[in-house]
Amino acid sequence: MALTAKKRLFADAVLAGKSNKDAAIAAGYSSATASAAGSRLVKDKDVSLYLAAQRIERESKAAPAPKSAGGRVPPPDFDPYAMTSFTDPKAFLIAAMNDGRTEPKLRVDAAKALMPFVHAKVGEAGKKDAKGEAAKKAANKFASLATPKLVVNNRK
Repeated sequence: MALTAKKRLFADAVLAGKSNKDAAIAAGYSSATASAAGSRLVKDKDVSLYLAAQRIERESKAAPAPKSAGGRVPPPDFDPYAMTSFTDPKAFLIAAMNDGRTEPKLRVDAAKALMPFVHAKVGEAGKKDAKGEAAKKAANKFASLATPKLVVNNRK
């Protein structure tokens, strides 16, 4: 499964130095089950890969990265004005669908919203109409051939 928004919030809280329980609460999990959720999430393969990648990235950078609101570090190629520059909703949805940094659920939702623009709907016909069309096709396939026209040559 992919790294969801809740899992990403949990991982970011763990990277900020919170305990598993506190990170789970910060990510929006119930405080009654936060300890179990934190233990489960740390073992999740997507979360562990994200944590490892972020730790490697932080170690490779000598200078500390600027932090945005919420203590999260934006990606290096992050452009905050990119999503506000669209005037056409269809172009925005195409960009959101093709953006690899967007979480997969949002990308799928964008693709679903684009479907009517790309693929036309099949005409809505009732069952009776469909059966009638199928009967016409079947009848024409096996119908007897028309009689040939008789052509007379008048030569003198």
